[in-house]
Amino acid sequence: MRIKNLTHKDYTIHGDFYQLKLPINVECMIPNDDSVRLLGQIVEEMDLSELYKTYSRLRKKQATPRQMLKIMLYAYMNSNYSTRKIERACKRDINFMYLLEGMPAPDYTTIARFRSIHFAPVSENLMAQFTGMLAENREISMKNLFIDGTKLEAASNKYTFVWKGSVTKNQKKLMDKIPAFFKQAEEDFGLKILYGDKIKMHHLKKLRRKLRKIKKDESIVFVSGIGKRKSPLQKTLEQLDEYLSRLKKYNKHLHVMGDRNSYSKTDPDATFMRMKEDAMKNGQLKPGYNIQFGVDAEYVVWISAGSQPTDTTILIPFLESLKGHLQYSYPNIVADSGYESEENYVYLDENNQLAFIKPSNYEISKTRKYKTDISRKENMSYDKENDFYICSNGKKLVVTGTKFSKSKTGYRSEKTCYTCENCSECPLKSKCIKGNSKKPLEERTKHLEISKLFQQKREAALERILSDEGTELRMNRSIQSEGAFGEIKQDMGFRRFLCKGKKNILAECILLGLAHNVNKLHNKIQSERCSTYLHPLKTA
Repeated sequence: MRIKNLTHKDYTIHGDFYQLKLPINVECMIPNDDSVRLLGQIVEEMDLSELYKTYSRLRKKQATPRQMLKIMLYAYMNSNYSTRKIERACKRDINFMYLLEGMPAPDYTTIARFRSIHFAPVSENLMAQFTGMLAENREISMKNLFIDGTKLEAASNKYTFVWKGSVTKNQKKLMDKIPAFFKQAEEDFGLKILYGDKIKMHHLKKLRRKLRKIKKDESIVFVSGIGKRKSPLQKTLEQLDEYLSRLKKYNKHLHVMGDRNSYSKTDPDATFMRMKEDAMKNGQLKPGYNIQFGVDAEYVVWISAGSQPTDTTILIPFLESLKGHLQYSYPNIVADSGYESEENYVYLDENNQLAFIKPSNYEISKTRKYKTDISRKENMSYDKENDFYICSNGKKLVVTGTKFSKSKTGYRSEKTCYTCENCSECPLKSKCIKGNSKKPLEERTKHLEISKLFQQKREAALERILSDEGTELRMNRSIQSEGAFGEIKQDMGFRRFLCKGKKNILAECILLGLAHNVNKLHNKIQSERCSTYLHPLKTA
């Protein structure tokens, strides 16, 4: 049976739904409007069958998975993230005893195992359930989704970095040495190995097998220690083993890194990112994760955790994950300029979703410097009918071809190329043509590459965000999505992960999101703000 009126101020009116196993003197000590009672009711309403399946067996006289979930959420609600502190609270805190229902307090290792082994595999399922519960009680609008991301520091040390640039550089140096070494080994030992124009790993392994065969056939004994002379075969084999070991190490680094530029040795899923540690943004490069929140009516309705340092490529996977778990999609997507791309615009249009995304040039386009920059296409005249631009000197930039480009995600974009008919002896050339080039300025010609589709989508998005609805949604995005991060990082004091691995990071984020939602629901109920979705615009 579902609770029909979840938002009632008195949390004891639904006590008939389940039986609490508590001494009456303990329960009487907890106020009727305490958030711990609300949490208990919410978890009792959840379907925890998937959570129970993660256990091979359940022991008697120990906390059940449902009770473990309650104490974990309540601990996070109260900014308690240490498993040892949670264990202590279960022994001393009356509210934790209330949630345990007379069961003995679990030790810190049991709590840690629950978080990583049992909760992590079902965390998204529980998040979806809670969001569904909010939707049933009309606490979320299911219309406007405010998306924002933040970077949180990983548990890894900042000196455990591996950089792609350094790895590829060292790999190239090694590959340049190998051909000469390979040729010398063939000459010294009378070998011939066919390898074409490039020596690969299996060629080196083949050479090693042949050299080891020579050692066995000729009964050559390898020596070690001071004063003992190594044979040429031993020296060659040792050098070969070193090369193979280094190549394996470089290949492993590049495989783990994937399309990233760095990773941490102690947490391979963490990427080095620049953290905003203060108002001046003087943060350092540290291993971290990019956390995405989808917020509706001040509640975190969905969460994702990734290792990409930028937000551009995260939007589509985030929305796909949300749609897959919640079985519905939001008609309005509100995000900042970090999410703007042609691919994201096209995806939202194909899924019948309106993009309220601020263009990346929105703020700078209002400056005088931008408006007077004659090199920009925005400050040129455009003939739509004949498809050409006119520069500040009155010269035409006509279509000279089409260029296709492919993003990291595989999206194919089409750009139209425009070239000036005559740039020679132009007095404005130094102001119009910018960028570094080996060609002298006198020999260069003004050239533009414009994606007409992206330009069209950006203009439509700009029109939407400047409307009354768009203004209200943009204001609410800064209040709600950025406010959710502010509450978690400042009010709840969570600024660094305690676990490692993308799976565990996501689970910890969902624990934070669920705890934030229960606190938010409790505050809304007590302040009589239920079913309020947007903050109204202030009027003078």
